[in-house]
Amino acid sequence: MAVQISPSILSADFARLADEAEAVARDADWLHVDVMDNHFVPNLTLGLPIVESLLKAATLPVDCHLMIEDPDRWAPGYAEAGAASVTIHAEAASAPVRTLRTIRATGARAGLGINPATPVEPYADLLPEIDMLLIMTVEPGFGGQSFLDMVLPKVRRARELIDGRDLSVWLQVDGGVSEETVERCAEAGADVFVAGSAVYSAEDPGAACRSLRSLAEGATAR
Repeated sequence: MAVQISPSILSADFARLADEAEAVARDADWLHVDVMDNHFVPNLTLGLPIVESLLKAATLPVDCHLMIEDPDRWAPGYAEAGAASVTIHAEAASAPVRTLRTIRATGARAGLGINPATPVEPYADLLPEIDMLLIMTVEPGFGGQSFLDMVLPKVRRARELIDGRDLSVWLQVDGGVSEETVERCAEAGADVFVAGSAVYSAEDPGAACRSLRSLAEGATAR
């Protein structure tokens, strides 16, 4: 599938979220929203009320990444609010199949996220239940971290599992994605790229999105 760029507003100016969303509207495919609860990860960001407000202002489809405890309880609300994609973490979900199916039943795409130390193989049987597999390439919780090259073999393995089952599951990477790392991610098989500081720390966020897309497309073509 085509390369997709998903800027993360975790690195945006929270006082100007509508403007920050608009800054990438012409050059990105998604707007990535990191929801953190200070329990599953050691950081507190934003919740459903802010997402609901952002959905009214954003022209890009919103991709909600829930780094929270008890996603089985909370995830459906984000999909019902209008998020186009909702990702829950395998490590936090007690009833992942039920929750993923509930997300899909709203018309949203359902994603499953796994942390750097979590192997992908135990979740192979869940691949038919999801639309996107998210491989974290940093420890979740904070933006601006350095990319973990040790995760790349898992990205390759995830691509093998997806292709081996002939599924149309997107493979997303999140964490430390930049002009220096995006090609390695694409070569490993990723096709959806979350980038926070690489986009919103740039003088021109739109141009940063275009550069990431060009590099990823070139690596995919190779």
